[in-house]
Amino acid sequence: MKNIKTLTILISALLFTGTCYAQNKIPVLNKEIVKYVKTVKGKKVDRGECWDLAYQALTKVEADWDMAYVYGNLIDPSKDEVFPGDLIQFENVKTQYTEGNTTYTSIMTHHTAIVYKVLEKGIYEIAHQNTEFSGRKVGVNVLNLNQIIQGDIYFYRPTKNRVNE
Repeated sequence: MKNIKTLTILISALLFTGTCYAQNKIPVLNKEIVKYVKTVKGKKVDRGECWDLAYQALTKVEADWDMAYVYGNLIDPSKDEVFPGDLIQFENVKTQYTEGNTTYTSIMTHHTAIVYKVLEKGIYEIAHQNTEFSGRKVGVNVLNLNQIIQGDIYFYRPTKNRVNE
């Protein structure tokens, strides 16, 4: 019994340490973006367009970006680590998955979202608005990259000009 308690404590400590380490790796700017998103969940940001959420988040943290659809440094989710606070641009993306006897399809012709949580590699909780499930308010749902069957998806790491800090 004593060995089981010791093992349980050791495993808990390792899991906690791993979580803290991962959280410490999140860039400061990304943490600020997630902090902002938490304050607007369930609320309409500006006009309620998907882009408005990204615009307000990047403006609040004084990030550098092209004021269009390039939200920082392009990253490759198959090679680079994705963090909460990274931004995603969808272009003609179609996702599809099946649960039981039902197939679900989602189409994002031109859409913007923010990574809210990383659940595991390739699976993220994303925050966005102007969606079927949350309307013009900020909502969170899951994006699984393995369910994308067409289109292009771009991940960006927000940046800040160090000269202005």
